[in-house]
Amino acid sequence: MNRNASLSPWLVPIVAIVMSAQAPVVRAEMIGTDAMFVQNQAEQDRAKVQYFLDRANVKERLQAMGVSGVVAKDRVGALGDQEVHALAQRIDSMPAGGRLGNTEIIIILLVAILVVLAL
Repeated sequence: MNRNASLSPWLVPIVAIVMSAQAPVVRAEMIGTDAMFVQNQAEQDRAKVQYFLDRANVKERLQAMGVSGVVAKDRVGALGDQEVHALAQRIDSMPAGGRLGNTEIIIILLVAILVVLAL
């Protein structure tokens, strides 16, 4: 018992030193509103393009051209933020209630082909 009593005063400081050496370092930084806006805008654009591809008339048109909806979604997923933003802007500029014109279809196909070639 005498030996255990002599280890006890040394045990607590040693354990405290070992535990404090293993503590992770935590850093916090402020995030600017610019970074949040860019990230949020990219997510909104990607959601807009994915929603556009989910429309029945777009799916029919893509099927007529030999592109399945799953492949088109995968290709959009592989696009960069700038490319998705450009597509979202094209979708916004399309006439409401109108159907896809030849120009829009060609642009969508060109982007899809470029994505496939880039992979």
